[in-house]
Amino acid sequence: MTDSNAVDADGVADERDADPATDRENRSGDLPTETVDEVERLTRLERTAIDENEIEAYEDRRDELLDDHDFTARIRDDDGDDVLVCHPEEWHEDGVIRTDRIEDIDRAVEIPLEGTEDPDDWESVDEYNRDLVAAVREAHGDVHGDNAALLADFAGNHYAKPMDSLTSDELAEFGTDYVVRNAWPSEKQQEMIAESVKLVFETADERVPEIQF
Repeated sequence: MTDSNAVDADGVADERDADPATDRENRSGDLPTETVDEVERLTRLERTAIDENEIEAYEDRRDELLDDHDFTARIRDDDGDDVLVCHPEEWHEDGVIRTDRIEDIDRAVEIPLEGTEDPDDWESVDEYNRDLVAAVREAHGDVHGDNAALLADFAGNHYAKPMDSLTSDELAEFGTDYVVRNAWPSEKQQEMIAESVKLVFETADERVPEIQF
């Protein structure tokens, strides 16, 4: 007889009830934001690596970080779009997810791995963004540099695209949602966040889009 409270770990019943619209809001769950960001970075590096030893090293490091918080991870296919799902280890038993053990679905963290650009290019995109951060920091100081780094995290992890190609809507999401929920900017950074975004585009010699935050 099949246990109605057990779901195969590769199944979808454990997270499908979660509202995708709240994913940004509940992104970190029980996990520290910096851990979520690093887990995502390692997963993207693993997916783009070719050498088997390198792939294994990224995977092992990701699993170690999650294990420190008693979490586990897997990749879920959402109609062709891969999603990294992290959830508490206590939900598992013998390789299956026990739905009767799930008290709060928001403890799970879902990270879309498909951006508006080719996810296989994520590493080169991230390198480009970090170089742009360094240029902003050198020209305009640490506060603007730190804000540029936040924008680089957002552009790379959420959209897999250069940060100077973000649209007005994406920048609004960054300023009103990501910075509020996922970052810990200083008071000085908060005061200058809009100006920092403008400087990113100006440093890249790109037209500054309308910024609404």
